[in-house]
Order: sequence, then structure tokens, then C-alpha cells
Amino acid sequence: MSALKFLIDGQLEDGDLTMRVINPATAREEFDCPRASPAQLDRAVAAAKAAFPAWSRTPIGERKAALLKIADIIEANAAELARLLTQEQGKPLGDATGEVYGAAAFFRYFTSLDLPAKVIQDTEGKRVEAHRRPLGVVGAIIPWNFPLILMAFKVPAALLAGNTLVVKPAATTPMATLRLFELIQDTVPAGVLNVIADANDLGGAITGHPDIRKVSFTGSTATGRKVMAGAAEMLKRITLELGGNDAGIVLEGSDPKTVAPKIFGAAFQNSGQVCIAMKRVYVHESIYDAMCLELAALANAAVIGDGLEQGTQLGPLQNKMQYDRVLELIEDSRKHGTIIAGGETPDRPGYFIRPTIVRDITDGTRLVDEEQFGPVLPVISYADPEDALARANASPYGLGGSIWSTDLDKAYDLASRMESGTVWINQHADLAPNIPFGGAKQSGLGVELGEEGLAEFTQLQIINMAR
Repeated sequence: MSALKFLIDGQLEDGDLTMRVINPATAREEFDCPRASPAQLDRAVAAAKAAFPAWSRTPIGERKAALLKIADIIEANAAELARLLTQEQGKPLGDATGEVYGAAAFFRYFTSLDLPAKVIQDTEGKRVEAHRRPLGVVGAIIPWNFPLILMAFKVPAALLAGNTLVVKPAATTPMATLRLFELIQDTVPAGVLNVIADANDLGGAITGHPDIRKVSFTGSTATGRKVMAGAAEMLKRITLELGGNDAGIVLEGSDPKTVAPKIFGAAFQNSGQVCIAMKRVYVHESIYDAMCLELAALANAAVIGDGLEQGTQLGPLQNKMQYDRVLELIEDSRKHGTIIAGGETPDRPGYFIRPTIVRDITDGTRLVDEEQFGPVLPVISYADPEDALARANASPYGLGGSIWSTDLDKAYDLASRMESGTVWINQHADLAPNIPFGGAKQSGLGVELGEEGLAEFTQLQIINMAR
């Protein structure tokens, strides 16, 4: 692999510093990567600021054409990007390939949207119009679990709205993003798109930079609080997509053999490193034992390994910090529940943990109350659906949740009272670019995707004219 570079002001350049990237399947530093200095960040922001006036006046049709060209380039280089993604993130190559094509689809979706002026009042003496204007320079901070698809939650909407960007991937997963920006170097005018990488030391500089008008951040709630605090001095616009502790509630009468594979997939996709993964499941006592048996069988049958190996279903945890945290939660769960599958690490290098099912556990324990963000699922018994709903809602998080039942009316009633930004019925973690996505409570502020997500990258301007 040739040396990766930054894209700053239309030019590819080396980092002022360098860093090493770990392959989580081996736990070894295997890749060289550029690392930006504060001066490079400042130059990237200055380039985006200088490019903004012209880009904001570019006809929306031309901006859409650029998004389509980017989507074409992503698809044409899917194999290379997916391999890089697997090597730095750990997910199976098939899943990485799906993420790459998903990113292209998100770029294409936003070309179906427009930002027309809306007439609020048009009378003999007055005309009032509502316009959506671009904000300026947007700082996009991307997490390590889905580097490309979550970049595509932000970049196409920001570009379509007429903004310019400085993008910063996570320190542990910069490679696929840097390579993509190398490939799309000439799709937009110089300065419109800029990308750097850091060693977790420039996030605060982005959040507090006086020339960045909005920060779009996906990551932990703890870091989200820091982003919000850093943006407060300038009242900078922010979108925060933060942590979750998504609950599933399985009602009496559900078939464990039918429901368990869907719950397992919702909990363990990307080895549980998904903001909307099912992180705790409440199962009615009448089917509790059967559900636990089905989930344990699925966990025991799962194939874990290097994402580049044929047949791998689940890869490693992405980084040692997360690996250590999940092991700590598993050890704590031994005191409060019964591990019926997994709970151990395989005898091989890398940050691997076997998918783990814990039963006979309840609220008030760390594994149930905290977001594990890893391959371990607590299964909690309940007798009264109203009690299960109250326990699900007791969390400070509210990103997603799901209700599982053959009685759709009962499921809908419970779903309407679940305190989360998205509630699914008989499914979980279903996302699409046209469906708005955002969290309740401490799971975030603002919305991504859909028309509402596009509007978040704009300033509402009212023109009120007397005749």
C-alpha cells in the first residue's frame, strides 16, 4: 500500500507528523499513517473557509453531480476500500464491502433532495419566504466502528446544502477515509473537501475553532459532552449522535426459534460495536428459558476470526481500550448472572472475544445499565410488559429500541411509549438514508439523514417583504 496522504486545499500532502495504525486482528502496529499538526488543521479550515463563498453559490444541480461522481468512485474502488476497512477496523470483508456500497448509496440518496424556498404568506400587502442557507465550514468527526458509512451520514448532506468541510476520522481507523479522499480529490473545487487524521489530539481544536460554523460528531456520550461544551462559547451549531443502551422487549407468545436469530444479529453485528445494537433484551418469563437456549446456541456456533479469513462471521474488537472494557464487564457479570455462552477469549493474537450470553441478570448491574459496545448480551426475565417498558425507559440513553410480538396493536402501544429516537417493531437497527435518525435524552442532539438531516446543515432565513 502506498503512503496515504491528507487532502488539504485540493492538494495531497504528507502529515507533519506520523503515527502507526494497529490491525485489531493481530494487535500489532502494521500500517503507517500521516498525523496532522495543529498548523495543518488550521490550513484545512482556512482552505474550507476560502472555498465556501463560491461553493455556496454553485447551482444545486452541479453539487448533485459532484455527489454522484463521488458515489461512482466509491463503487469503482470498493474492493480496495473494503480491504483497508477490514484491516483497520476488524469487521469481516463482506461486511466491509457492504459498508462501502452503503456509503455510495447514501451519497446517491442526497441527490434526490432539494432545498426549495417555501412561501409562508403571499398576500396583497406582504410576502414571507423561508429559505435554507448554508452555514459555512463544517467539521465532521467520525467514529471507529463504521468509518465510511458514518462519514456518509454527514458529508453528502453538508455538501448538497452548500457547505465546505474538514473531516477527521478516528485515530484508530483513518486509512479507508484518507484513501477515499485521495480518490475523490478532483470531484469538487479545491478547499471544498479537506481531510486530516490525528492521534485523538485535535478534536478540541476542531470543536472550538472560530472559523468552523458547525460540528457534526458521532461517538460516545462522554465525548459528546466535551464537544457541546467546546461549541458553547461561540454557540456553534452541533449535531451529536451519541451512545445508546438499546433495549428489546420480547412479548409473551413470540416464537424463540423465529425471534432469536434476529435478536442475535441485532446484538452482535460488527461484534456489538454498533450505536444502535441491541444491548439488553427483556424476555417474558414464559419463553425466557427457550430464548436463552436459542441465543446460546447461536453464540456457540458463531465463527470469529480475522475479517480477511473466509467464513468469518464476527471480527475482533476494534481497539484495546474497548476490548479491556468489555472483558471487565463480562467479569463483573459473573458475580450477578450466569454466562451460558462465550465469556472467554480465544487463544490467538488480536482483540477477540467470543459472543457472550448472560442470563439470570437484571437491572442495577453494570452489564445491563451501561453501554457495553461489544459482543455480550444480557437477557433479562420479566412478568409484566409495563414493568419491562419502565425498566427500558429508566436508562439515561434513548437512541433506539424494539418491541417483538405477534400482537401488532400491543407492540405499537408499547413502542409509542418507549423513550427513544427510533423504535422498531419485530426488527431492530433498520436504517436507511431517507429515514431521519437521532437520539433522545443523552443519546444525542439533532437529526441525521432524510430531509430533516439535510436541514440540520442549513440556517433558516426568513425574508419578510412589505409591498
